[in-house]
Amino acid sequence: MNNSASVLVLLFLAVTFIQSAYDKVFDWNGNVEWLKSHFAKTSLLKNNVPMALGTILILELIAGVFTLAGCVQLVVNGERIFGFYGAVFSCITLILLLLGQRLAKDYDGARTIAIYYIPAILAVFWLS
Repeated sequence: MNNSASVLVLLFLAVTFIQSAYDKVFDWNGNVEWLKSHFAKTSLLKNNVPMALGTILILELIAGVFTLAGCVQLVVNGERIFGFYGAVFSCITLILLLLGQRLAKDYDGARTIAIYYIPAILAVFWLS
């Protein structure tokens, strides 16, 4: 299979974002409460946690659906468009998550997000 690396990275991103969106949907209140304390010292996010969480949820769903569809598309007909869009939305989502961690001065959390960014940007490169 010519696209095995791309398919595997897209699967990684799909699992990452679909699971994360699932967690947000089914534990919305728990996520909001934890994030309110996490962002309590930030002027930009402390009063906007539900809106920010909703935005991230939507982006994660878009990224997850596109990356999963991109896997299928690559395997079935070798097309790359859904995977490319999924990778781009993954990168956008991760950049926003990184911004939040940096605003909260959670540098360990930011480092973790940077690790996820590597395969996402590789996917953009491979699928463009």
